[in-house]
Amino acid sequence: MTEPVKMDIEEIMRQLPHRYPFLLVDRVLSCVPGQYVHALKNVTFNEPYFPGHFPHRPVMPGVIIIEALAQAAGILAFRTVEVVPDSDTRFYFVAIDNARFRKPVVPGDQLILKVTLKRAFKGIWKFSCVAEVDGAEVASAEIMVAPETKAPNPKPAGLKGEGG
Repeated sequence: MTEPVKMDIEEIMRQLPHRYPFLLVDRVLSCVPGQYVHALKNVTFNEPYFPGHFPHRPVMPGVIIIEALAQAAGILAFRTVEVVPDSDTRFYFVAIDNARFRKPVVPGDQLILKVTLKRAFKGIWKFSCVAEVDGAEVASAEIMVAPETKAPNPKPAGLKGEGG
């Protein structure tokens, strides 16, 4: 069995092309390539969207929570195929299904991003994603991504659920 790996912010920045103010993963708590990633996003009052969302009651926008989950999924995808992204290797959203928001996320919360790889087939990767605060689910979605057209069609070897 593969040992889970942890990643600090420097390693995350080598794994994702995102940068401030849009890098939304602060730490990887546990990652098993081809299976899952658990990551952390510290939500602070200094986030650039809080002055406008909302001035008297700051709430993390749902689309930003989904983006944080997608970035965690990107880390899992790149770790699974053992690729460090460059200008020729990117994954993009192709679908977000069944998105649900159950509780507001506010400054001071620690968002735990739990992403499980469900399948990879013909270049389309499907992930089951849950965001939690203090052990309670605050958001969930199924996310599908595909590699950029000029990127190779990476396929993890031996992934359970291949073929559909």
